[in-house]
Amino acid sequence: MQPSTGHDGQALLQGLREHLHPLPSGGAADAALVARIARSRLALLGEASHGTHEFYAERCALTQRLIADHGCRAVVVEADWPDAWRVNRYVRGLSDDPDAASALSGFERFPTWMWRNTVVRDFVEWLRDFNRGQPPRHQAGFYGMDLYSLFTSVRAVLDYTDRADPQAAQRARSRYACFDHYGEDSQAYGYAASFGLQASCEDEVVQQLRELNRRAVEILPAGSRDADDVFFAQQNACTVRNAEEYYRTMFRGRVSSWNLRDSHMVETLQALDKHLGMPRMVVWAHNSHWATPAPPRWATGVNGTSASSRATAGGRMRRWWASARTTAR
Repeated sequence: MQPSTGHDGQALLQGLREHLHPLPSGGAADAALVARIARSRLALLGEASHGTHEFYAERCALTQRLIADHGCRAVVVEADWPDAWRVNRYVRGLSDDPDAASALSGFERFPTWMWRNTVVRDFVEWLRDFNRGQPPRHQAGFYGMDLYSLFTSVRAVLDYTDRADPQAAQRARSRYACFDHYGEDSQAYGYAASFGLQASCEDEVVQQLRELNRRAVEILPAGSRDADDVFFAQQNACTVRNAEEYYRTMFRGRVSSWNLRDSHMVETLQALDKHLGMPRMVVWAHNSHWATPAPPRWATGVNGTSASSRATAGGRMRRWWASARTTAR
């Protein structure tokens, strides 16, 4: 689209001026902006790049205000579930990590700078200090909602079943042995399964998720340490299931794999919402996951798929939250 000029351009500028509001030193210092965000139980905070200091610092400052002044109790980020859970344990005082840098060291997948940077490190230390002395129900947690951790999540499920039920661990190992040929190379698995070079592991990962879902129903009461442990394992099994489909689909078209990834983000938020008792949540992700504009150019016509079929996590969450509010009434 060509930029507006002349009369059209002036009309556009005038229309914008009516809605512009000058910020003070930063968004977190604007009481009206923070209050407006805080009215929502789900605050979606985006960024235009992965790893820009100014975006990260402003997002952390806004999140601190929402936690300290408005009762937000979960920070959910565009990161892998098991790596973020390690940070969650640290900020709640449940881990042996000596500091935030150690708690963040689990983030080893590219790009590591997304989470292992000084802004996030300082935020994690602040969150631990905020939680110190608070009862568990008033503590703020730190969670991941992405699905790239196929093999890390497999190990987490096996670690849990080893501790909780050795017989269940044998069944889990037998099912996940389907991935043993790929040397923890997710894309190699996806390529082989997508083009029929090897049988997929779809049935096995679904069976394992069903077994852990049954176990989760049996673990009571909700909010106990056992319930948290099985929830962590259950979400890892869900990640394995969705990641298996994601990597198997990524060679067919970017639109379908994008939709699977954003669907997983929404499923994770819904699971956390239920497990944590419907808390206020702050969610961090790139703007491409939140916005609902026309899809980007790369999504157009891939493998004959219409770009309009692309659906963002933000669009899905807005539909979900509207439904949740209607039900609550």
